[in-house]
Amino acid sequence: MARTTPHDHPQTEDRPLYWRIATELLAALREGVIPPGERLPGERQLAAHFGVSRETVRQALEVLRRDGLVVTDRRGSHANLSGHPMEDPVSLAFPVGARTADPCAVDRATVTWETPPPEHAEALGLAPHRPTLVHRYESAAPDGRTLRAAVTSFSAVALSEVEELGRYRDRADGAAAAQLRRAYDWMRKAGLSLHHRDSITQVADAASVRVTRRVHDQYARPLEITDLVVDAQQDALVYEFTVPAAS
Repeated sequence: MARTTPHDHPQTEDRPLYWRIATELLAALREGVIPPGERLPGERQLAAHFGVSRETVRQALEVLRRDGLVVTDRRGSHANLSGHPMEDPVSLAFPVGARTADPCAVDRATVTWETPPPEHAEALGLAPHRPTLVHRYESAAPDGRTLRAAVTSFSAVALSEVEELGRYRDRADGAAAAQLRRAYDWMRKAGLSLHHRDSITQVADAASVRVTRRVHDQYARPLEITDLVVDAQQDALVYEFTVPAAS
């Protein structure tokens, strides 16, 4: 059965009040009254604005939520006017460069709770010697030769606001495998908009390249920093991007 949304049908007198509120709220979102990515006002504020009860507002939000136009997580409700479910996987893999060109390569990833490298601590705004969650990734050829290795340190913001990451603290012993491929998905589901900045430099021996990724959220708070070293003679680093068409 096809879904119906407030913008599919004109307003009529026989439609319930919450439908009218959903229509007006959707119009406000599309007009940019609430900037994209920003949290919607709370139910109490919306009820006062529209002059209706909180239950009516709750029902209106549910209408928009069913069609993916509003997404609610523990940080609140956010506009998602593309209508694409927030659970869709992001195109960027974690950590940066996690996919190697060698189909026979063996990957291993672990997490520890330790003091990060000094440059990571500085980038994340961590006090000296303060421990955090550190993720290590290695991809090796069948002969044992390392093709690429990455070290990621997470900020206090990431660990406090992304529930899935915070759970790793008590089991970050450096022994058990810990694949965090969905780390960026988890951040988005927690209501964080991600900004990636990757820089590529030549390593001193000229046989490898280093990629440093810094990620922060919509409030310019650092979330993670990753250093990846790739054997440039044996492996290729490929970046893949998806750019949506103009609507």
